[in-house]
Amino acid sequence: MSVHLHWFLPTGGDGRTLVDRHAYTDGGIRRDRITPVSGIRAPDIEYLAQIAKAAEQLGFEAVLTPTGTWCEDAWLTTAALTQVTERLKFLVAFRPGVISPVLAAQMAATYQRISRGRLLLNVVTGGDSTEQKRFGDHLGHDRRYARTDEFLRVVRGVWGGEPFDFQGEHYQVEGGLTALPPDPLPQIFFGGSSAAAGPVAARNADVYLTWGEPPAQVKQKIDWIRGLAEKEGRTVRFGIRLHTISRDTSKEAWATADRLLGDLDTDTVAAAQQALGRSESVGQQRMLALHGGSRDKLEISPNLWAGVGLVRGGAGTALVGSHAEVADRIEEYHALGIEHFVLSGYPHLEEAYWFGEGVRPELAARGLLEAGPSPLDGVPAVNGRPASAPGGAPLLVAGGR
Repeated sequence: MSVHLHWFLPTGGDGRTLVDRHAYTDGGIRRDRITPVSGIRAPDIEYLAQIAKAAEQLGFEAVLTPTGTWCEDAWLTTAALTQVTERLKFLVAFRPGVISPVLAAQMAATYQRISRGRLLLNVVTGGDSTEQKRFGDHLGHDRRYARTDEFLRVVRGVWGGEPFDFQGEHYQVEGGLTALPPDPLPQIFFGGSSAAAGPVAARNADVYLTWGEPPAQVKQKIDWIRGLAEKEGRTVRFGIRLHTISRDTSKEAWATADRLLGDLDTDTVAAAQQALGRSESVGQQRMLALHGGSRDKLEISPNLWAGVGLVRGGAGTALVGSHAEVADRIEEYHALGIEHFVLSGYPHLEEAYWFGEGVRPELAARGLLEAGPSPLDGVPAVNGRPASAPGGAPLLVAGGR
């Protein structure tokens, strides 16, 4: 089982800080309580193309594109980026409750033809009723997962190439069809930590995604989903969503983490924790429990730092350390059964290079990556580092700013 490396497209904006640019503007959180943010990069198509091209050059297999009020639409954005990349796949996040499953199946089929087979799907059921209601979705948490179950059954049925009928609580389909099914069928990535989510993953997911919890907790999740899948007569693969801060030395990496933490004032953290604490997502509550809103003891497991989760929803932990240390942690998760690593870092362009030039060679040397030429083979080194930047100039300086 090889490691599959994926990166992230920040379609809500990027920058040199952990402070979320948009997510705490509702729910009674006033923008004047948020620390002013400088150095923000708008998610325009030119900047996103830089990240996508860098990810492709550095050997990442795919990029995850998020969904939500504060992001650009993932389908449209990534469809545009397929035209400026050649091999990179796009892990498109979408909410099943706000689109017809037959239309989603048709969109996926069209996308596969346009991109020549580079679509992966990340199904986001939604753990925040406030966010769901913006899209006209008023179902409660558990019923959303029941609807997702039906949605995915319809999608897979429609991909069969024959008229498909379905009668469920949420969907009634007569003769659903994609005249030209996608080839290949997109892999379905799915996450959820609640009792309602587990059976849906077991019945429908190709890859179950967890956020970056300590290894012992991740093992519990793997065992849980694997057991449920076995009862369904299925095999599910596993992935993990993490941030990374990887540097030439451990000292440099932790200095960068400390700098990111130093950007956060007390009011900013309090506002974020107040907003995130209202989430119905069991996974989000597990993320919050890792740090309890405190800046103390944020290294919750060797090289696993929970500082991101002080202000960011969703994935709230980062692998921090030297390239070898980060590779050690990836190898540890891989030994538990994790195959897909969906990674990110602030800013996403620079951190892609730090990881791709630093950690990826470590993983390759350990035999964890599929055999094949390095994306940087034949590129001359400059100052001891691969000359990935245009013109052979080193892209980064120590400190990562």
